[in-house]
Amino acid sequence: MLAEIITIGDEILIGQVIDTNSAFLADELNKIGIRVGQITSIRDDRDCIINALNEASQRAGLVVITGGLGPTSDDITKQTLTEYFNAKLVLNAAVLEHIKSLLTARGVEVNDRNVSQAELPDQCRLLHNASGTAQGMWFEKNNTVFISLPGVPYEMKAIMTDYALPMIKVAFRLPPIQHYTILTHGLAESAMAVKIASWEQHLPPQVKLAYLPSPGILRLRLSAFNPVDNNGNALLAKEILKLESLIPEYIFGYNDDTLEAVTGNLLRQKKCHLSVAESCTGGKIASMITGVPGCSDYFLGSVTSYSNESKCKLLGVDPESIRIHGAVSQAVAEEMARGVRERFSAEISMAVTGIAGPAGGTSEKPVGTTWIAVSTADSTRAEKFNFGEHRGRNIHKAAIAALFMLRSELIRMA
Repeated sequence: MLAEIITIGDEILIGQVIDTNSAFLADELNKIGIRVGQITSIRDDRDCIINALNEASQRAGLVVITGGLGPTSDDITKQTLTEYFNAKLVLNAAVLEHIKSLLTARGVEVNDRNVSQAELPDQCRLLHNASGTAQGMWFEKNNTVFISLPGVPYEMKAIMTDYALPMIKVAFRLPPIQHYTILTHGLAESAMAVKIASWEQHLPPQVKLAYLPSPGILRLRLSAFNPVDNNGNALLAKEILKLESLIPEYIFGYNDDTLEAVTGNLLRQKKCHLSVAESCTGGKIASMITGVPGCSDYFLGSVTSYSNESKCKLLGVDPESIRIHGAVSQAVAEEMARGVRERFSAEISMAVTGIAGPAGGTSEKPVGTTWIAVSTADSTRAEKFNFGEHRGRNIHKAAIAALFMLRSELIRMA
């Protein structure tokens, strides 16, 4: 089964908006055994839309369209689809009432453009949008299913999850498929490929491995296609056990886990409270930690000590340590970690100091040089990293590495 995705919107083509919708749709379709053969981005133009629909329908049995369903004059997708499917627009009373109720609750006055969003093609099946005014639509033509969804990501995701995916499963005979993702940190894609090469070569023919790298994290996705007797989960579980025995020190979670949530659960289990000192990461670590619901169980607070003066004043770093070793050094990282632990009376703490770039590097300490320290009442240890030359990636990688070091220390604790 092959699908295509079409995103509509000038804002995507000029780079003003990043197309995250296609990534979500491709992932969700792949999970149910539908391969995405092509993703196309086009502008809000009638001819472009019609040409894209015609071409996609020649290649795919399912075409998913996002964008162009808003109330403004530049959103012409609904009108174009009405023409393409030889339909006519009809006012839907239930949808109109939903739109009025939604906008009134938000304190927005309903105008004619909002009312026009309740005018929908009579040849489609509606996919209800509980969070917005633009409804999803399901069309069928020449053995191809076309699904039109709003471009607002959270609205699109809700419609796809609650309505479109269940309908797709009914409409198409899909092969049984199971996925499982192993989350790792500490080895680059090429190094991981070498380390697990023998295991990968001996995977059963129905099981495929995909490497999904991102800054600081490498995802290993196992997929079981058309397993005999639909035993894909058992087949994957067997292979995952083998992989866990090969790389236990690099695995931190599975599927939708996040490193900050996994580490938070460990802190809760160990009954440990955490404090954080950040320099080059500028609060990134604290933001990740506090993004996890319930983090108040274990997170006490943080200090963003960007300047040398603040490191000394707020964390008790010895000015001589900075003078002799520099702010980016093992000594300063360890003093920052001890200082923030004592300041918050925490059982465990971590600190990060580095050169995020693009300026500030030297031959001895190039851009990307970072020291991360973890401190408990019993010991303080620090590790040096070099993450590269890109400021954004350096900050992100440092945050991931710090959380992973914290997790490792928690595992070692009695």
